[in-house]
Amino acid sequence: MNQEITVTRARATTPRAAAIAGILFSLLLLTSLTLIRLSVPENPQEAGTWLSGGWKTVSIALNLLPFAGIAFLWFIGVVRDRLGEHEDRFFATVFLGSGLLFLAMLFASAAVAGGILRMYGATPSMLIDSGLYTFGRTVTYEIMNVYTMKMAGVFMISTCTLSLRTGIIPRWMALLGLVLALFLLFSLGFFYWAPLVFPLWILLISVHILLANLRRPQGDNTTAAPGPSEMV
Repeated sequence: MNQEITVTRARATTPRAAAIAGILFSLLLLTSLTLIRLSVPENPQEAGTWLSGGWKTVSIALNLLPFAGIAFLWFIGVVRDRLGEHEDRFFATVFLGSGLLFLAMLFASAAVAGGILRMYGATPSMLIDSGLYTFGRTVTYEIMNVYTMKMAGVFMISTCTLSLRTGIIPRWMALLGLVLALFLLFSLGFFYWAPLVFPLWILLISVHILLANLRRPQGDNTTAAPGPSEMV
C-alpha cells in the first residue's frame, strides 16, 4: 500500500516539477537575454562605448544565468523521468546531449563576458586599448548566437519529435516547436532577438503542462503507466 501511494505521488508531482522548472528557466533566461540586448549593441565589432553605461546591467543579467541553468537541468531530468519506458533511445540521446551542450556553451559565453566586465571594472581604458574587449566580445557573440542557439534548436527538434510520438504536449505545440527550431537554426545573425524564441517556447509548453496537471481530478489515484494522452 505504501509503495502504491509513493508511486501515485511521484506520478502526480513529476509533471508539475517539470512545469515549474521550465517556467523558472524561461523567465530567468528571458530576463537575462532582454537585459543584455537592451544594453549591448547588435554589432559585435562595436567599439565598446556602451560599457560605461551598461556594464552593471549586463553583469546582473549574467548572474541570472547559473540559476537558469539549474532550472533547465531539473526540467530535462523530470521530463526524461516522465517519459520512462516510452522514451526512444535515439531521440532521448539527442535530447539529453543537445540540452547539456546548450548549457555548457551558455555558461562558456557568460564566463567570457563576465571576465570582460571584471577587467573593465578594474582597468577600463586598458581593456579597450589592448584589443581584449574586441576579442572577448567577438568570441562571446559567436558562442552564444551561433553554437548555443543551434543546440537549442536541436533540443527543440528532439523534444518535439518525442512529443509527437508520446503525446506529452499537444500536437500543435510540437509542430510549432519544429518551425521555431528551424528558425533558430537558419536565421541567427539576421535577427538580434531570435534567441528569445527558445525560452518563450519552453515557457509555453511548461505553462500547458502545469495547467493540465492542475486540472486533473484530485481523487485520481491511478498507478498505471501513463499513456500518450496522460503524460502531460
